[in-house]
This record gives sequence, structure tokens and C-alpha cells, in this order.
Amino acid sequence: KKGGRLFYVGTGTSGRLGVLDASEIPPTFGVSYDLVQGIIAGGYDALYKASEASEDDHGAGAYDILERGVNAADAVVGIAASGRTQYTIGAVERAREMGCFTACIVCTPNSALEKAVEVPIVPVVGPEAITGSTRMKAGTAQKLILNMISTVAMIRLGFVKGNRMTNVRPSNAKLRERSLRILMAETGLDAIAAEEMLFKAGGDLRVVLVMYLTQTDAETAREALAANRFVIADAVHQLGGERVPESE
Repeated sequence: KKGGRLFYVGTGTSGRLGVLDASEIPPTFGVSYDLVQGIIAGGYDALYKASEASEDDHGAGAYDILERGVNAADAVVGIAASGRTQYTIGAVERAREMGCFTACIVCTPNSALEKAVEVPIVPVVGPEAITGSTRMKAGTAQKLILNMISTVAMIRLGFVKGNRMTNVRPSNAKLRERSLRILMAETGLDAIAAEEMLFKAGGDLRVVLVMYLTQTDAETAREALAANRFVIADAVHQLGGERVPESE
């Protein structure tokens, strides 16, 4: 809420999972791609081909944090199954020195990574089916926890209404249909009326909901949203709160 961002840092599978979770936030919650970011050792090429040696470079982690413009307002979460990955340790240590909030997801208790952050999250998954292949149980646990972190963060920032993804970006047919269903559920409108309102708002569900709840036009709703970080509840509050339509 103070302008910070969330960064995930990792190598190999852990880094890929961080980038994956970060990439799914904008379409789901309608936020900027800058708000949640994944940093992976070896750069984005490492998403599809192995870059194993990069995980041993302590200085590279600190360097990549600085290159991405991380500052004291941000939160940095290191991800590593073993907790001894030098790249990730270097990144969170540098972030903590800068005054960032730091946390980690690590599957080995009492690791160096756990000791380097303020808040360690340590799911103990036990031995892997194939010894040392941490993309299996450890990777699954990391993915679940990343989902929890980003989802709760977006909820607390106000980018949902109830349990509905009301800030969804309707960028394809599936998401346009989902926007229509959410609008109908939130307002009680039938499909034809809901489609008409979405058309007036250029397909933006956030705008439609503010229009409906405050009985304003699309331009007024869009301006209120822009002034309130596109949080629907805050935009509605600025416009005087929810009002009952005259027809009711």
C-alpha cells in the first residue's frame, strides 16, 4: 500500500516457480506486471534450459537485486529447497541490508537461507522419490506456498470482492465469460443487461462494478478507480458509497 513490490528470487526449479507465480498475478488481479516479479539465476533463458552453475554465485544474487531496482519499500522472498543456494542467499542478504522485508521458502530446517531472512517458511517434505530431485515434493510445496503469499497479498490490497476475482483482465474469451458471470453474481443482473453494461465500460469489469454500485457513468467510475489504485471498494467509497438504484 506504500508503493512497495514483491520479489521472488531463486534458481532452477525454485526460480521458475517464482517467475510462474509472479506472471499469473496481473491477469488474475488486474495489477501491473511490476507489482510482483520473479528473479531467476541465469535470467529468463533459465526458464527453459538448465543454468545450474549460476546458483553458486553469491555476488550475482546481490547484483540482480540491484539491477531490478529493489529498494527498502519492497519485500523479497528467497526460494530454495536446500537452503544453501548461494545466489539466493546473496540476494536476500543484500535486500535485508537495504531495509527490505525478507522471507524465504526452504524445505530444509536450520539452513543458511533460513538464518539470512526475517521470516522463514520451512515446509518439511521428507525424502524425494528420486533422491535429490527437489523439483518433486519440494517444488510442489513451494508452489502451494507461493500461491498463498501472492493470493493473500492481493486480497489484503483489495483486488478482490468477497471471493471473486473482480479485477480480472478479460484478455480472452474465457476471461470475458468469467467477467460476465462475476458481474451477474455480484449485481443480480441478467446476461443481457450485464453484457450491455460491460459494453459501456469497454469490457472492464472493475469499471462496471463501480458504475453499478454508485450509479455513475463509465468515465466517472474509471477516474475514481485510477485515483484509488483500481481498488473497487475504495473507488466506491470515494463516490459516496453503494447506492440503491432508483428503479429499486
